[in-house]
Amino acid sequence: MRDVERVVAGGATIRFVIGEYGAGKTFFLNLVRLIALERKCITLHADLAPDRRLHASAGQARGLYAEAVRNMATRTRPNGGALPSVVERFVTDCVNEASNNARPVERVVDDRLAHLQEYIGGYDYATVLKAYWCGSEEGDENLKDAALRWLRGEYSTKTEARQALGVRNIIGDNDVYDALKLLAAFVRLAGYAGLFIVFDEMVNLYKLQSSQARNQNFEQILRILNDVLQGNVGGIGFAFGGTPEFLMDTRRGLYSYAALQSRLAENSFARDGLVDLSGPIVRLQNLTPEDLLILLAKIRAIFALGDPSNYLVPDDALPMFMQHCNRHVGEAYFRTPRNTIKAFVQFLAVLEQNPETKWQNLIGDMEVALDAEAAMDLELGDEGGGSNDDLSSIRL
Repeated sequence: MRDVERVVAGGATIRFVIGEYGAGKTFFLNLVRLIALERKCITLHADLAPDRRLHASAGQARGLYAEAVRNMATRTRPNGGALPSVVERFVTDCVNEASNNARPVERVVDDRLAHLQEYIGGYDYATVLKAYWCGSEEGDENLKDAALRWLRGEYSTKTEARQALGVRNIIGDNDVYDALKLLAAFVRLAGYAGLFIVFDEMVNLYKLQSSQARNQNFEQILRILNDVLQGNVGGIGFAFGGTPEFLMDTRRGLYSYAALQSRLAENSFARDGLVDLSGPIVRLQNLTPEDLLILLAKIRAIFALGDPSNYLVPDDALPMFMQHCNRHVGEAYFRTPRNTIKAFVQFLAVLEQNPETKWQNLIGDMEVALDAEAAMDLELGDEGGGSNDDLSSIRL
């Protein structure tokens, strides 16, 4: 909450939300996005993937930017696709200001966009926004669509952008972070409180086989981190979601990059149950067995629509279900509860649709598996990093 308030006040923030697979990172990040929307911020969100990352040379970084901007959300457009309405709001505000002050609309647009030209790539950004206004004035939908395509990073060649908009540059793989800073400045010009960006599945950087590719992406993270901590940016917040391996692995994770390891090192005094949330790292706390018991009881209540008389299983079934999970999975059943919850929902679904079935018999036949993603990462870590990694195993 304080991070969102800092963005609203014109500051900047960065957080790395760290948790095991199934620990609730995505839920937590979505909750942060909703809080930002309530505070009149604009949010972007995207999941990293093999074809979407922070730095690349074959369009993957531009793909991440395009996906994030397509998912742009406002309080009135929480499901994404809010870019046209944001630009329209800017144009409408310019028209209203020109009307109230008896000034030409073009002069008002130029004055407002002059601030953007202080940023890297700001001249072309301002030119594209002005082109959108021209298209709006002239009723040229093709020009408006071309401007939105450019702002979304959908042009792959400079020639195509020059023909459509008269600009010399596009948002490419090397311009993603600069484009995000420009977007943060623009949304404040459009009357919003700030920009909050959520990138999940950062573990995909940890999975990159090439150490050079990983380091190039880590350099982008370092650049963002330095700008935020040194106060070089404002009105923008970042939240990254990743696993402990993504952060702490000294061969493939962020800690393999010395500059990041020193900046992200956690408070050595925060131990024995003490926490420090002032740093950039936020570790999601594990559920206790008691927490999971309460959660299962609430899921049971949801299935019964809040009516205790419609509970599909009695209170005794909940600890028995947990004991069954403990025997099959171990303590991971409450540390990373995603599969446990999924199994419990499936358990209740079968009972609901087959009322003659006894829950005692069903529990004995049920299987709860370890998280497949976590198992895959363990295998990846055991491989030693691939042929392009900096270190290799030598047997004498």
